[in-house]
Amino acid sequence: MTRSPDDVVTEFCKKWASPDPAELAGYFTEDGVYHNIPMEPVQGPDAIREFIAGLTADFDGIDFQVHRQVSDGNTVMNERTDVMRRRDGGRLALPVMGVFEVVDGRIASWKDYFDLATVTNAFA
Repeated sequence: MTRSPDDVVTEFCKKWASPDPAELAGYFTEDGVYHNIPMEPVQGPDAIREFIAGLTADFDGIDFQVHRQVSDGNTVMNERTDVMRRRDGGRLALPVMGVFEVVDGRIASWKDYFDLATVTNAFA
């Protein structure tokens, strides 16, 4: 049974609570793109794995609190708050809007829109 794009994204978002960079990168197509819009895009599972490893190095996990999720064909959009659990016990709540394109059960494109200043101010 093939999973719907909505199911793929829901499962993927839950995996961030205990992030395994290799497992998360495995959700992407060979030419998949992960783009945090305030930054440069990252393409391909190896580059995505490295990016995720760097992103999560200081965190125990990131809880994706999805407030709304809608899908239309292969496109899934969610409005969420990503609660980053720092290893030192601190937390950072980041409002995010995500747009995913899913092809044959894998993520071909993931774009997250958020205010970079919220992140940089938290770590200043």
